[in-house]
Amino acid sequence: MQRKIRIKDISEMAGVSPGTVDRILHNRGNVSETARTAVGEVLKKVNYKPNIHISGLSLKRKYKVVITTPSVTEGEYWESIHFGIQHALEEYENIRIKCLVHTYNEFDVYSCREVYDRILQIDADGVIIGLTFKEETLRLTRNLEEKGIPYIFVDSTMENASPLAFFTSDHYRCGYLMARLITSIIPQDSDIGISYAIRIGDESANTSTLRQNGFNAYLSEKKKTHKVQLIPYSTMEPEKNDVWVKELFHHQHNIGGVVFFNSRGGLLADCFARNGINNIPIIGVDLTVPNIKALKNGYIDFLIGQEPEHQGFLAMKTLIEYLVYRRPVKVQNYVQLDILTKEIIDYYNQFNYLS
Repeated sequence: MQRKIRIKDISEMAGVSPGTVDRILHNRGNVSETARTAVGEVLKKVNYKPNIHISGLSLKRKYKVVITTPSVTEGEYWESIHFGIQHALEEYENIRIKCLVHTYNEFDVYSCREVYDRILQIDADGVIIGLTFKEETLRLTRNLEEKGIPYIFVDSTMENASPLAFFTSDHYRCGYLMARLITSIIPQDSDIGISYAIRIGDESANTSTLRQNGFNAYLSEKKKTHKVQLIPYSTMEPEKNDVWVKELFHHQHNIGGVVFFNSRGGLLADCFARNGINNIPIIGVDLTVPNIKALKNGYIDFLIGQEPEHQGFLAMKTLIEYLVYRRPVKVQNYVQLDILTKEIIDYYNQFNYLS
């Protein structure tokens, strides 16, 4: 009986990595023409035919899936992502899946690096990645690709990576939308405050950078002349937030509105309230418990929702169906953006698992 040709065999015969073969077989791009030609010749030589029928063994085996995201805090954004993942696991409860959850401090690049190093020691069948730091994530994904391990991005995506799929909102458009909203409700000659997080080792977060780019694009396209004032905040040293806010508003009296490019808008909204900074429009992102409270209390004017539970649900559902049934995968998946106010927040259906 002829031995079944494996991806590993094809990669050795073609002189490329197993990850490259996997990308070619599943048409996921980021492959040189030289590699594609070499693999194509091997496929013809061995008369390779993909197995499109699921066997009983695939249902009986146990799958090891790694989930890595920023730390999960009750009532915050990433908890919603994990809720969605858990609902998908419940839907496929007859399939044996072992989930290994490795979270990191999203404000500390060294924490992320340590967690990613641990993940690379795991012989996983698939990985779901909630990325914050681009360079660290690129290093992780390159290693996964070399090993032929499929991975899915949730919450955002990035260039120079070849995920099996990604589930995210369009963060550039989100920033563009936030600029349109804030400039429509503040005086034309006023400044705009932009809040940014203090991080250890790397000041950039992928989603915030994309939103900032969209925000700047709107101001440039519409020839808006608002000056931007940066407002730092820290989750690790929150006592500093009051000092920074007091100092900024003591020297800057022309800030007409404030935007937050991350999910911690409620944190600074409370800080503003404590320091008597009122009547300044605020626009934030994500329907976290603190953000919704600030919205209802009138400290935040608009929140942008991006269906995090839906993202987590679809990411795990897609990975399971790919691993077990080898179903075709749509790579690019964008969820909708919703603009919420205190008048309608109680009627907003954040997620419908049957949709």
